[in-house]
Parts: sequence; C-alpha cells; structure tokens
Amino acid sequence: MSKAISGKNNWALFLLLLTGIVLGGFIGELTSKIPFLSWLNYGQSFGFHNPIVLDLGILVITFGLSIKITIASILGVLIAILIYRQL
Repeated sequence: MSKAISGKNNWALFLLLLTGIVLGGFIGELTSKIPFLSWLNYGQSFGFHNPIVLDLGILVITFGLSIKITIASILGVLIAILIYRQL
C-alpha cells in the first residue's frame, strides 16, 4: 500500500511518538513520589555523562546527549502508536 493510498503521514507518527515520550516522561516524574505509582519512573539513562567540548577560540561548541527511558515513556509510545493506527 503506497503512502498516497493509506493517507498516513510519517511526520504525524514522528510527532505522536515524540509527544508520547515527553508526556510519558513527565507523568513518570510526577508519579515518582507516589509509593504505589513509583514503578512508572523506573528506567535506565544512558548517553554522554561528560559532554564533548570543542573550543575554537572565539567559538565554543558543546556536544552532549543523554536519554532516559522509563516505563511511563514506553507506555506513552505504545499509546501514541495506537492513536496513530486509529487515524
């Protein structure tokens, strides 16, 4: 099935996934203080712990990346995929 026939847009999927990740992470942070919902904030973080700095004299560029994956963000992604399929 081609893109024109299905009518679904890849940018819509990307934006829904990004929204699901952000809202899931936000909900995970909010529920971290509640004892019976603290499991939503359980996850792993990875990336550069010490950013790479490029000093060119008049210009300083810092490269860094850190990603935190939690159960709430995974649930947010799954909900975003379900919403995309319904569109």
